[in-house]
Amino acid sequence: MFSILIPTWNNKPFLQLCVESVKKHARVETQIIIHVNDGSDGTLQWVKQQGLDYTYTAQNEGVCVAVNMAGKLARYDYIVFMNDDMYVLPGWDTRLMQEIKRLETDCFMISSTMIEPYDTHNKCVLVGNYGTTVNDFKEEQLMADFAGFKMPDWSGSTWPPSVVHKKWWNKVGGYSEEFSPGMSSDDDFAMKMWDAGCRMFKGLGESRVYHFISKSTGRVVKNDGRQQFFNKWGVKQSTFHKYYLRRGEAYNGPLTEPGVSVGLAARKLMAYFAKRN
Repeated sequence: MFSILIPTWNNKPFLQLCVESVKKHARVETQIIIHVNDGSDGTLQWVKQQGLDYTYTAQNEGVCVAVNMAGKLARYDYIVFMNDDMYVLPGWDTRLMQEIKRLETDCFMISSTMIEPYDTHNKCVLVGNYGTTVNDFKEEQLMADFAGFKMPDWSGSTWPPSVVHKKWWNKVGGYSEEFSPGMSSDDDFAMKMWDAGCRMFKGLGESRVYHFISKSTGRVVKNDGRQQFFNKWGVKQSTFHKYYLRRGEAYNGPLTEPGVSVGLAARKLMAYFAKRN
């Protein structure tokens, strides 16, 4: 059973569509938990009217504070972090649960595969334009097409919608609030899971959501997440992606420690001198 954490910041139309899609397509029992940042666009009132579990801050506190507050209300063993500008497709949750039941460990980070309206050169994402706003969303066409996309399972899960066991969510302390409002917080959480011993970072090609790519981040003063990640972990995010998570490669089982390579050695050497300076 899934406790789904959805942070939102005055993004009511997308949130309504997201929640509607979960209610329509979920086959696994779910608890929807909304964190409302500000909510002055009517979001807070709507969430209350829907009888949804929620947490609230009067101003935008960012994604890290939001998911940590919402996570405290989670009743079920599996915590799903989902963006409010996502539309879940049939089978997204049953495929996740099938994978979880197949595993011999509860230490994992598993993501669904996103379908996005334009190409961002992300090897883990499918591309198909079914709208960029709620008003131009081509729902019927998406429902007719999505199962026909071909996508193998891939390595390097970090971003939403992602699922982890609540035990490990609590063990690593949720999202690191020093990364507020949230730039690079997904990678930091993944590195905390890696540091705790997790080696199962898997994206499921058959678990799919549509992602509108609504840029709430464009409205905030961003933290320098890349620099914070480097200062905290001593490696660049790009190094973590390529050599640790093998992001975008075909999934080939649990990950192992990075092997010895000229590329990794060079990156570590540059990181060493960068930290000294």
